[in-house]
Amino acid sequence: MADSVPPLSQSVLRNLADKLYEKRKTAALEVESVVKSLTAGQDHEKISSIIALLTYDFALSPQANHRKGGLIGLAAATVGLASEAAQHLEKIVPPVLSSFTDQDSRVRYYACEALYNIAKVARGDFIVFFNDIFDALCKLSADSDPNVQSAAHLLDRLVKDIVTESDQFSIEEFIPLLRERMNVLNPFVRQFLVGWITVLDSVPDIDMLGFLPDFLDGLFNMLSDSSHEIRQQADQALAEFLQEIKNAPSVDYGRMAEILVQRAGSPDEFTRLTSITWINEFVKLGGDQLVPYYADILGVVLPSISDKEEKIRVVARETNEELRTIKAEPSEGFDIGAVLVIARRELGNDYEATRLEALRWISVLLERHRTEVLSFLDDIFPALLTSLSDPSDEVALLVLEVQACIARDPQHFRHLMVFLVHRFNSEHSLLERRGTLALRRLCQLLGAERVYRELATILEGEADLEFATIMVQALNLILLTAPELADLRALLKVTLSTPGSRDLFVALYASWCHSPIATVSLCLLAQAYPHASSVIQSLGETDISVNLLVQVDKLVRLLETPIFAYLRLQLLEPGRYPQLLKTLYGLLMLLPQQSSAFKILRTRLKTVPSHSVMHTQPHGVSTPSEFPGLSAIRRSASAGPFPQILSHIPSIPVSSLSLQATEPDGEKNADIISNGSVAGINFASQLKQFEHMQHQHRLHQGANNIFKPPRRPPIVPNQNGQRVEDRPDSQKSPRGVATPRSPRSTWSQY
Repeated sequence: MADSVPPLSQSVLRNLADKLYEKRKTAALEVESVVKSLTAGQDHEKISSIIALLTYDFALSPQANHRKGGLIGLAAATVGLASEAAQHLEKIVPPVLSSFTDQDSRVRYYACEALYNIAKVARGDFIVFFNDIFDALCKLSADSDPNVQSAAHLLDRLVKDIVTESDQFSIEEFIPLLRERMNVLNPFVRQFLVGWITVLDSVPDIDMLGFLPDFLDGLFNMLSDSSHEIRQQADQALAEFLQEIKNAPSVDYGRMAEILVQRAGSPDEFTRLTSITWINEFVKLGGDQLVPYYADILGVVLPSISDKEEKIRVVARETNEELRTIKAEPSEGFDIGAVLVIARRELGNDYEATRLEALRWISVLLERHRTEVLSFLDDIFPALLTSLSDPSDEVALLVLEVQACIARDPQHFRHLMVFLVHRFNSEHSLLERRGTLALRRLCQLLGAERVYRELATILEGEADLEFATIMVQALNLILLTAPELADLRALLKVTLSTPGSRDLFVALYASWCHSPIATVSLCLLAQAYPHASSVIQSLGETDISVNLLVQVDKLVRLLETPIFAYLRLQLLEPGRYPQLLKTLYGLLMLLPQQSSAFKILRTRLKTVPSHSVMHTQPHGVSTPSEFPGLSAIRRSASAGPFPQILSHIPSIPVSSLSLQATEPDGEKNADIISNGSVAGINFASQLKQFEHMQHQHRLHQGANNIFKPPRRPPIVPNQNGQRVEDRPDSQKSPRGVATPRSPRSTWSQY
């Protein structure tokens, strides 16, 4: 080809391939001169020949020095073309770009130099090769040779200048190229990419914000780079874009929200903080547009509320509140089911703050979209019941509020009570830790009478008799101690005079029969003293178990509380309430004499005034003692008015209890109630019901004794934290009950 191109002498061609740079430079100047003269004569055919020679014989030669000479020659030819260079760029630029991947670092260096000179001449015409040049520069930015990197940086700055002043640059064609490289991990490439994003975003005519979703994920990925400089550059670029979003009239929040949700779960703290900050701004700026993404956003906001970094927690709480203020409808794309799935998932979060917010979201959804939420009840209800076991009382209370909100409907109320009883039965530890808290709170939220009636109905047919006993004992203890049940206690106190109260008594009685002492407690509360006495007398020797004595112990101590003040005052009139005395002595006879409860009750009975007894005792009337062991009590109570009281108790014939006796003031004696039908209650039938239930318990206990060894008494911690066997005078609550406590009272522990 050299023979076909006379304008380039043999010496020029020889010097272009010389190993010395100075000779190659001299030859290049000669090439520039020749091309310039040919351009003036518009001899483009010879110019094309020279370019072809420089390309094939030199730039693409296997000899490194030839390649160097070819690159410098092509640059010189472009300079010689000057304004005519545009029509030859398609032949000049490709061989130079191919040299960017040359194995020889010096060749790569001269390629950068050559393209730099070509770009200076071509300027705007150079833009047509932008994507190829950008790709080449991206690779050279991570070159192993620092000289090549330096040359590439110079070329990069020139190309940026050309792009910013050009009106031919196509951002649409560039974005796919940028997106493809955004996940490269090389720090030099990352700096190169962030630099280009920043430059292009600064050009008024280029709308980088519209394409932000295409490279946003890559920018967030750079926030966790090991290089502080890269993190800083990425953060600065993101901050500028966020400011543009705030000022923009319209933004595609949805696509970016998906990216932010993914990055908010990053293990890198700085990435999480930036992501949640962006989400917070998005919720404030475009909340309505984000409705379809609420579940995904909530899925990262709720865990972030408990993030170890305080700044993240603060922003997450603020975002959560903003989300709750937006009232979205299913017709707008609001997926209630998806949000409930997230809330249910976060109920199992390790952190209390997140669990609380998940419950609050369920509560808010119930308030706003009750019908839709209840359609997912089978999915969320088991999780709510599980949350009753939460170690946090605040979480457990909020769970109960949500459950109470669900239970406003009768069918769901029954559902809740059945699930609750089943849960207590399957997890006794839950009954011990949360039983009192749960039942008291539900009574407060749903009404004590409603709750107790429903539970009584469920427990009446409970197949697990042992659990039914435990549950009834728990309910009974709460009934006798909890402030929330004061109205229910007041209603039961007028059982003998009010139809509604009688109905309540009968409703509770059927299930209370599972526990003899709970039944006695209910009768004492209802002032049905004759029936309480009959229940005690119906107990056989097989019924006197350790557990029963424990329950008697508890009841005796409860009798000393303010709740039973009315009962203690009635002891001032033993003649009017003889069956009350008989009941209390019956309890006394059940207790071991050395127990503290025996001493407490005996001391109380000693205070009954003797003159009242004597005044109500008909002269000369006496009956056989109904208590075989009463003489033992007489012998042990040798001091004070006790003998007179004891002598009075058996003097009231059982047959006379059905008579309509009256006090001197004309009022009916409260103790005229017999085991027959009185005030609408068939006490004889009630007693048979009690005896039948106890018979079922005996059969159940007998079957258990045949098939399994006797169970040891439950082990409970004493006041010093030591584990001791339960005993009648133990001050611990029965299994399944967390004893209500009140400050400054010695009785409230029972």
